[in-house]
Parts: sequence; structure tokens; C-alpha cells
Amino acid sequence: MRLSVLPVLLLCLVLSGIIAGVLHFMQRDRQALVDQMARERQAQLQEAVRGVSAALEGAEEDLRFAGELLAQPGTAEEHRREMRALLEAVGQYKAILVFGTDGQERLRLVDRRSAASMTHQFTAEDLAHTVEQARRHPPGHIVSSPPLPRARTGWLRAFATALPEDAPDGGGVVVVLVDAEPLFAPLKLLASDSETRLLVLGVHGTPGSLTHPSLSDAFGRLATEGHQTPGLTSLVQRMRAGESGTLVIERQEAARLGLGDSEAVVTFSPVRFKNGTAWPVATLASTRVLRTHERSLILRLSLAAVLVSGFIIAFGVYVVLAHSRAEALRESQRHAQRLAHLHDKTQKILDHIPTGVLALSASRHISAANRALSARMPADAVGQTLAAAFPHAQAPVIQRLEDLVHAATLDGRVRNLHGEPLCLFEEQGQYNVHAVPLEPSTSDVHTLVVIEDLSNLRALEGQLLRAEKLATVGVLAAGIAHEIGTPLGIVRGRAEYVMEKLGPGHAQGPGLGTIVEQIDRVSRTLRQLLDFSRLQPADAQAVALEPLVHSVRELLWMEVERRRLKLEVDVAAGMPAVAADPDQFQQVLINLVINACDACEPGGRVRLSASLDTENAPGAWDMVRVEVEDNGCGISPHHVHQVFDPFFTTKKRGQGTGLGLTMVAHIVRNHGGRIELDSAPERGTRVTVRWPVAALAGEERHVV
Repeated sequence: MRLSVLPVLLLCLVLSGIIAGVLHFMQRDRQALVDQMARERQAQLQEAVRGVSAALEGAEEDLRFAGELLAQPGTAEEHRREMRALLEAVGQYKAILVFGTDGQERLRLVDRRSAASMTHQFTAEDLAHTVEQARRHPPGHIVSSPPLPRARTGWLRAFATALPEDAPDGGGVVVVLVDAEPLFAPLKLLASDSETRLLVLGVHGTPGSLTHPSLSDAFGRLATEGHQTPGLTSLVQRMRAGESGTLVIERQEAARLGLGDSEAVVTFSPVRFKNGTAWPVATLASTRVLRTHERSLILRLSLAAVLVSGFIIAFGVYVVLAHSRAEALRESQRHAQRLAHLHDKTQKILDHIPTGVLALSASRHISAANRALSARMPADAVGQTLAAAFPHAQAPVIQRLEDLVHAATLDGRVRNLHGEPLCLFEEQGQYNVHAVPLEPSTSDVHTLVVIEDLSNLRALEGQLLRAEKLATVGVLAAGIAHEIGTPLGIVRGRAEYVMEKLGPGHAQGPGLGTIVEQIDRVSRTLRQLLDFSRLQPADAQAVALEPLVHSVRELLWMEVERRRLKLEVDVAAGMPAVAADPDQFQQVLINLVINACDACEPGGRVRLSASLDTENAPGAWDMVRVEVEDNGCGISPHHVHQVFDPFFTTKKRGQGTGLGLTMVAHIVRNHGGRIELDSAPERGTRVTVRWPVAALAGEERHVV
């Protein structure tokens, strides 16, 4: 657990270090932000100063032009008209006055757009000082007056310049009253936001109308309280000296000047006239926005740090809890892997056993099936009832299975059905069925139904039994031929001798003939038994099929006619030769046709046909298909699987030995062929023989 907490503590230390570093860099870079702000404000001030200077230069040029007009020869009325035109052309001019060399007023023109009361806003005495200063300077030098004392606004200024001595009336001074507010309009834009204050000192060093009232008040208290505002004192001194630049006023002084609780960035520059005079201008901008932004950033960082710290603490708690659960999870994982391995092994075992296993849920629905059973079930059987797994089974069979499952789940014991003949799939077979309840039971696998298909086992048992019968027949045939054949031959010889002695008309002749006939019948049976027991591997050769089939028809023609039957022979054109012993192949066809005739009533039909077998697998040897079909009485389903057994016959006693079809099947298998029988009562019988085609030149084929 200590090792788990250590990474969390390290993360907290790293986070604290990052926050401290961020705050340090913010403090360090704050001065850079202030300097950047000062540079931007200085650039704005310089741009505004250039605009004001350009406007003042235009006013100076107009004043010089007025002086040049008055210096030209002409009458007083002409000069008045020229001055009137100039007054109306320049919007900032409010009045034009001309003073003689003696200081007396010679001309006064007032702008008609201004009120007539403007003549009472100033007097010649108010302009006397300005006129006197202009007379002391050469013509073209512009002198500016302080704000006129009785002007309604603080923007009315008097600009004066001396007239040349060679002007009419010997010279003098021309004075223009100018509304300076439009000239200083660019400076107003500098103080458009609430965080900036404007300080404008006139030519005479006193605050102008554009100066913020709080700065005007502070300027007025410099003489008595200058030690409390050292920054403003230094600013005024540098402005009066005509300097330009920037400086920073501390927070306490900025608060006294009404700039808020933050440092103030000061930029200052003079608005210069061509005559060398200047109007100093300064802007004082609070850095409260920067500080607010800084505080907001610090607040957001602090909040983020708190959130991250909380997340780290929560993560640490989670790590501690997760660490305590890790061992349990790993142990559970090991158990899960073991269970998964066992499940996979069990599933593989179930999928590879030939016995079908079906899993039923608690609601008796199919939840799973192994491979042996799912291959024989419909694809959509999973999830449905038990009847869906066996769509070919009838309702009583399904009911029997359900009763078996119910009995097993009811008492918790395995219930079984042994060797039951059931039609679960397409054909009827014999099955062992086991219902196995599971303990402890789960909802999806509640009961197992195990189905063992015994059909193949029963078929093998039948084949073994048939083989035993064949062996018994062989031993029996050899014994009978040896023990009975010789005495029967002697008895027959004696019977023929007596018949010759008695003559054909003797009363005992028919009885002796019967003895000879019965002995011949027994001899034929013995020969069949001997032939069956001595059957050797076939000496196969290429036999033309069509002539052999027609020869069988010729041999049996008399028998068919005698029984009043119809024998049809159909051999496809171009049939290949078959690999067979000709006599044995002919024996097979004769036995099959005679059996078909025996099954038919008079008027019946027997059909013998031969064609190529189209059901061969790709790559297999070619086979011919020989069929013998009749419309006789047919064979009962219970006897279909017994017709090839030795001594089994459905004929009446004395009409058959039950060895004919047994020998046919033996000959067919001995040649590598197959024989199939399809029969039903009242429908007739069809026997199909698939016989190998003779090998081509260069091929070898062994028949056993």
C-alpha cells in the first residue's frame, strides 16, 4: 500500500511545482506586459500628436496667409473683405482683429455663425499681452495666448503674428481667435476608455480643457502635496521640459489620482509649433485590466489545481482500493482461465464423441448441442423446444422423450431408454436415450439428453450373424454332400432299375417316377449348397453387356410365355463392357428375373434394363446400373432386410430353398459391385445392381 501511495505523493509534488513555476513566470513576465502596454500607448500618443501638430500647422499657415494679405497694398475696405473671406473659409476661426503699431485696435471681424455676444467674451485688454509678445517677434512668428478669461469654453485661444513694417499703416499685429477643440480632437480618442486619463498642459504650463478633472485637481495640489504624488510631479517636470517618454506610477499614487488600485502606465510627448513652442500632452492608463486578467488566470489555475489535486487524491484512493482488489482479481482470473480451459476441453470432448448430447434449459428449451447431434438437427433448433430438434419424429415419440426428461428432473436421477426403435431423424433406427439432470443446475443448462445411435451397431451385428450363417451353410453343405449325396444316388439308381423292369404300364411306375423326381430335387439343392460353399474369387474379364442380357431373355422366353407374363429388355446404346465372370453374371440375371416372375401373377410385367450409373463420385471407377423391376406382390417392410439371408424365402414350402438371392448378393460383392432392393406390398419390387465397367488397356483392377 505504501508503494501505491508514493506515486500519488510524487504527482502532488510535481503539480505544486508546476503551479509555483507558472506563478513565478507570470510575475516575471508581468513587467514585460507593462512595457508592451507602454510601447503601445506611446505609439498611439505619437500618432495623435502628429495629427494635432498637422492641424496646428494648418492654423499657423492660415494666420501667416492673413498677415501676407494685410501686408499687400490696398484700401482698408479691401483688407476687410479679404479678412471676411478668410474668416468664413476657416471653420475654426471665430474672429480676426488687427492692431496698429500703437497697440490700438484697427479692425475687428466676428464669424457670423457665432453669437453676437462673442464680442463681449474678450476685450482689447485681454489680448494686449498677446499683441505685445507678437510685436517683439519678427513677422511670421506665431504667438499663442492662454485661455481667454471670459470665454465660455476653455478652448478659445488667440494666435497672433506681427505684420511687416512696410505694410500699409506701418505694420502692426494680426490676431485670430481660434476654437482649438477640433484641433485637439485626436487627443480625445486616447481617453475614450474608462481606464485612461488625459493631461494636457498649454503653452503656459497650465492644464487645458482636455485634462481629466481628477488630474487637474491633483495638479493644483502639487505645490502643497507634491510629496504624496512623486510620479505626477516628475511627469509635470518632464512635460514642461519638452521631453517625451514613458514611466510607471505606483499603485498607491495611482489610487490617489483616481486610476484604481493598480499601477498606471504614463506616456507623454509635446505637441510642437514651428516657432519652437509646445503643448505637452500625457496619457495615464491603469493596468487594472492586466491585473484583473492576471487574477482571473491565477484563479482559474488555482481552480484547475484544486480539481487536479482532487482528481489525483481520488485516483490515489482508487489506486489503493484497486491494489487491494488486484490480487483477488488475479486469483479470480487464474480460476477463470482454469475453468475456461476445462470448458474448452469438455467442449472438444463432447464435439468429438459420436454420441449426441443435447442441453436443455430450465424451461425445456434447447440451449446447446454437440457436433454429432447439431449436424443432424435443423440449423435454427437452438432456442426452441425439444420437438424442433427432431422434426421427423411423430408426436408420441416427442412426448416419450419429454416424459423421460420430466421424470429425470423430478427425482434427480438419470433415466434411460435402451435399444428403443425410434424414428428421430429421416429413417427409423435403434437408440439408447439418457436424461441426465445436472446438480447444481443452472438456468441455461438444466438437463442433458444423451442419444446413442445403435443403427450401425445393429447393422454390424446383422452382418456378423449373416457371416456366421454363411459359414454354417458351408460346413452343412460339405457334410450333406458327403453323407447324403452318395446314398441318394444309390436309391435313384435302384428306382430307375425297378422302373425299367416293371415297364411303362405297370401300376407302380408313377410312384417310382415320383421317387426319382424328389431325389433329383434334393440333388439340385445339394448342388446349390455345394456351389454356394465352393464359390471362388471371380475370374473377371471384359464381357459385352448387351448380348449377355439378350441371351438371358432367350433362355427365359419359354418360361415367361408359360406363365403368361411380359418381359421387357432395355439396354442403353453404347454400353461399355463389364468386368465379370460370364457364367456368374448370367446366373445373377437369371436368378433375379426368375424371382421377379415368381412374384407376379399372370399378366404381370417384368422389366430388365441396363444403363450407365450417374451417381458415381468424382474420380471413382465407372459403373453400370442393371435393374430388374416387377409389378408383383412386393415384400413386407419387416422382411426387406432378410431377403439376402441364407434359407430365407417368402415362397411356399417346396418352391424355394432361400439360397438364390444369397448367392446373387455373394456374386455381386465378389465382383466389387453393390446390390440394393426397394420393395413394398402391392407396389412391386426393384432390384438394382451396380457392376464395375471393364478396365481400359493399361489399367489394372483387382476383384476380390
